[in-house]
Amino acid sequence: YAGLLLKKEIEYLGNVLSNPKSPFVAIIGGAKISSKFSVLKRMLGLVDTLVIGGGMVFTLLKAQGYEVGNSLVEESLLEEAKSFLAEASNSKTQVLLPKDVLAADAFDNNANYDEVSIDSIPADRMGLDVGPQTIAQLEPILKEASTVLWNGPLGVFEMDNFANGTMKVAQFIAESDRIF
Repeated sequence: YAGLLLKKEIEYLGNVLSNPKSPFVAIIGGAKISSKFSVLKRMLGLVDTLVIGGGMVFTLLKAQGYEVGNSLVEESLLEEAKSFLAEASNSKTQVLLPKDVLAADAFDNNANYDEVSIDSIPADRMGLDVGPQTIAQLEPILKEASTVLWNGPLGVFEMDNFANGTMKVAQFIAESDRIF
């Protein structure tokens, strides 16, 4: 049953979406883009900056023609990804995809990994977290944001070696004195 806490969360989210303070940043992460396309599309034109991360970003990168190696890709959604990217390019919303990732040779905390640019992900590797260039790009954006809506991690945060992006984003938000 839905309780008072859920009611309060829905009311708060409704207020944030109907009357946000700018700059308004949305961070949408997670594994599968199939469960987030409607949210991503809804954010276009609503937020000032849309940060996309997590495993779902590799479907978007592949739709742009990037080699994504063994990273998670929902092949059946590549055309929808292209359509979203075209819509995003015509939106007032700045859409940020990672500049770099931690590319690992296995889905394992102890895997060998390297920091690589998104245009040089090796064919035998998979992206498991955003890299340091991406984190550096996000820091001033998040510290200057007045409203942040965050849904989903930027990496495989359950594994310590691939949790840094998610943890840094949480730190930047916590350190901001502008977010209400």
